[in-house]
Amino acid sequence: MRRTFGDALSWCATGTDLFLGAVAGWGEEDYLAPSGLPGWTRKHLVAHVAANADALGNLVRWAATGEKTPMYASPQQRNADIEAGARRPAAELAAWLTSSAERLAAGIAGLDDDQRNAEVVTAQGRTVPATEIPWMRSREVLVHAVDLASGIAFGDLPAAFLTALADDIAAKRGGAAGPAVVLVAAGTGDRWELPGEGEPVTVDGPLAEVAAYLAGRPHTLTTSDGSLAPSLTAWL
Repeated sequence: MRRTFGDALSWCATGTDLFLGAVAGWGEEDYLAPSGLPGWTRKHLVAHVAANADALGNLVRWAATGEKTPMYASPQQRNADIEAGARRPAAELAAWLTSSAERLAAGIAGLDDDQRNAEVVTAQGRTVPATEIPWMRSREVLVHAVDLASGIAFGDLPAAFLTALADDIAAKRGGAAGPAVVLVAAGTGDRWELPGEGEPVTVDGPLAEVAAYLAGRPHTLTTSDGSLAPSLTAWL
């Protein structure tokens, strides 16, 4: 694993600043514009990121107290909270986004060494140490900063984060159905192999495009014959 707890803390802070900076000063019209995610306005996306901070705060509480506190009561409740959040006035939604991020940061900072290594369970059912919480949050704020469709691109994200993201997604995709693909990041030589069906297709391009492709976001990657890189199944 090419990331540390310190790396994740740094990326979490960077991503939070990037996301909050992107929405700063937005009014109702800005919030109601489409996001980069199909079917979601920017309000949906901001509500999701705010709710995610509160959900990860539940894992911080679990690690701090030992009391089992799931991220969400249920997938249905998670979706209902996002829909309810998307109906909030812009100022109220912005306040929730900021306050939830501040609470999460304070909670993570308050964990001692033993608490950071306590096991918690993610919304996907994975058992992980609480040291993974900043990494989980950094993915949310940095990737979704791009999804705001406000001019931020994968190329604007920290290169080391993009490498760690590609590592993480490639590992998750390792057991998923789909085409066999070999990805090479031009300039760094980093290589990721996605086992799957058929003869492996080799795709190379800038690290930012590789990360975008793996994350299921718009990209410009093509194969050696000029064809668009094969479609992948959903990441999360």
